[in-house]
Amino acid sequence: MAKKSIDKWQYGDFQTPMELAQKVVEVLKRNHNIEPDVIIEPTCGKGTFIRAAYQGFKHSRILGFDINKEYVNEANSLISNVERVSIKKADFFKTDWKKILSRQFGYILIIGNPPWVTSSELGILNSKNLPEKSNFQNRRGIDAITGSGNFDISEWMLLQHVNWLLDRKGAIALLCKYAVARKVMRQVSTEHRFLGHIYPIDAKTHFGASVDACLFILITTNNGNADCEVYESLDSTKPDHIIGERDGFIVSDVALYEKWRHLRGQDFRYLWRSGVKHDCSKVMELEPYEDGFKNGLGERVILERDYIYPLLKSSDVGNGRSDSFRKVVLITQQSVGEETLAIKKVAPKTWKYLLEHREYLDKRRSTIYRNKPEFSVFGIGAYTFKDWKIAISGLYKRLKFNLVGPLKGKTVVFDDTVNFLSFETESEARFIYKLITSKPSFEFLDSMIFWDDKRPITADILRRLSLKELAKEFGVLEKYQYWARTPSATASGQLVLSIAEQKSHYNTRASS
Repeated sequence: MAKKSIDKWQYGDFQTPMELAQKVVEVLKRNHNIEPDVIIEPTCGKGTFIRAAYQGFKHSRILGFDINKEYVNEANSLISNVERVSIKKADFFKTDWKKILSRQFGYILIIGNPPWVTSSELGILNSKNLPEKSNFQNRRGIDAITGSGNFDISEWMLLQHVNWLLDRKGAIALLCKYAVARKVMRQVSTEHRFLGHIYPIDAKTHFGASVDACLFILITTNNGNADCEVYESLDSTKPDHIIGERDGFIVSDVALYEKWRHLRGQDFRYLWRSGVKHDCSKVMELEPYEDGFKNGLGERVILERDYIYPLLKSSDVGNGRSDSFRKVVLITQQSVGEETLAIKKVAPKTWKYLLEHREYLDKRRSTIYRNKPEFSVFGIGAYTFKDWKIAISGLYKRLKFNLVGPLKGKTVVFDDTVNFLSFETESEARFIYKLITSKPSFEFLDSMIFWDDKRPITADILRRLSLKELAKEFGVLEKYQYWARTPSATASGQLVLSIAEQKSHYNTRASS
């Protein structure tokens, strides 16, 4: 990689187009009546925002800083009135910002486009352009000790700006990833000192970056909360909807959530699960081939059918391909922790295959496999082997539920990016499917989903919907209770989360 490319990566160097910078200034004036006494841009680059602010705010004192000396010189050359503008070289992570801020008076506007890069990406480059490690996200365990959790550098910077304004009047207006804006809004909600506003921008057009991005504005106030107004575009004068914290979690549309809030609740009869986790697709996932199978290593093998099940992956479920399968999966256990030695007697060819590929399975790094029987898998239980299921991909950006029955005489299983409910009978599955695919269900779930997330649909979100309350909504509670009285749920361990699911559930909550 050329030095210029490395520098662009490690400094998150995406220079803001002048047209976009001017639009940001226009939004601040038109929609929020901001007229600052002092404007600070801590990472000004070549000075686009400096020039836009200089043109838009006629009476503001402007301070610009950047780590790149060439950029500082270029920015200075484009500004004629040096009495109102000061641009200096400075490393954000080493600058005494407290000292600089102590010299400023009046309303402060912090503006700009901080680096769009994560700490792990900088770690790959061995970059020194990083903040000191700290537990700023209140992480647990080893991440809290080492500060090793991955985070966006702009998130860290944004929270520094928030600290700058805790005891002052002012505003923050930065371009950042949409996910970063949500995380910061959640963290500052406890301060009750800021009102948030989000304006989506086309990052592909402006920066050539395939990421959901926005103009994120925080304005100091005496009665702030976790609500954040979201606009359709930079041209909008009124918000389209509001995101905010309700019932202990952030929802993507407050009005829609409150409309169907009565549908929330724990539903112990029907518990959403994630699919099978094995962490070794080259060995455990196979394609049917002639009278046997072909694994991910290109090997053709003959195995008994006892431990082989049709597999639908996230792409199959997301695209509605639930009536046929391309792959099968080898499932070595019926429940987590079950001894696997029985395979040797029941299916000797399968046992021999596992032994021959032990090195691949032994390399699985996840701690969930430690001190477990050889060739263990996770995300399994009695629910895995029920014939009827309702499944949805966690990765695809749409609410596409699939009703899935047995294929070629065997129950279908899913990979661990798929969420599903399981049923003993087709009748019960079809009844629940009709409830889940109703408009109230879709609107309630949609009000909580952030579609820009890497995995927008999680078991945690799905579990917030009470099918019992949904049945009440449609006047079919008696029919729901008929199925709820059947003993299959508790008897099959529906109420017990596997270790892998507990870990996944915790990670989902921690990242939301």
